[in-house]
Amino acid sequence: MSSPLESEAFDVEGTFEVSDYRYFYDRLLTEERSEQEADLVWRLLGLQPGLPVLDLACGYGRIANRLAARGCLVSGLDQSAAFLDQARAEAEKRGLAIDYRQGDMRTLPTEWTGRFAAVLSWFTSFGYFSDEENRQVLAEIARVLQPGGRLLLDLQNRDRLLRVFQPDMVLERDGAWLIDQLHYDVLSGRLHTRRVILRDGRQRETHFFVRLLTLPELRDWLRQAGFSQVEAYNEQGAPFSLESRRLLTVATR
Repeated sequence: MSSPLESEAFDVEGTFEVSDYRYFYDRLLTEERSEQEADLVWRLLGLQPGLPVLDLACGYGRIANRLAARGCLVSGLDQSAAFLDQARAEAEKRGLAIDYRQGDMRTLPTEWTGRFAAVLSWFTSFGYFSDEENRQVLAEIARVLQPGGRLLLDLQNRDRLLRVFQPDMVLERDGAWLIDQLHYDVLSGRLHTRRVILRDGRQRETHFFVRLLTLPELRDWLRQAGFSQVEAYNEQGAPFSLESRRLLTVATR
């Protein structure tokens, strides 16, 4: 049985409109938090200077630039040209050489086959497509990883999210509002969000969704994509549990 919500389109351009996104999220994704997250990524992936790393759905380079500053050979891919412009500008400002490219995570560049020692997918950047296409993303990641390479996926913990589910979320900043109305579709396993933004005397609306996965389901998908080992952690890098806010999986190729 399919869900009528499955046919709803993911408004990529509206969801990741850079001005509104940065306006509201920069207050949450502070410099201190970003440094702490880069520390965690470094530790969980066992990174070292000189290792080739891909930040998939890198956005404006919040984590990619920090990994490059620590000596990794970083590439970043994102669909948003506006985000990539900001990532490149920040990298240039910091004197960093990063290969930022615009593209689709479902079809990674052929010349990247076997290039990377590690791939990073951070801040719920996986699960934006149909199940078949989401699996294709994992297969593409496996293709661009070296044998023994590692993938780090940062996702929401579906079990905890549904247990404490709240259908509305509101962010306010200096009289501007970001309002999310959430609906979990049990037939597709997707969390759908209707987002309304009220800012500078204007109102706009967008819609997006993300596929929520349990750890056993994600582990099976990863193994079918060619990964041999899957480990799970919480948002601090401690062992994963039902109470964890985030599900961080490290999968070895």
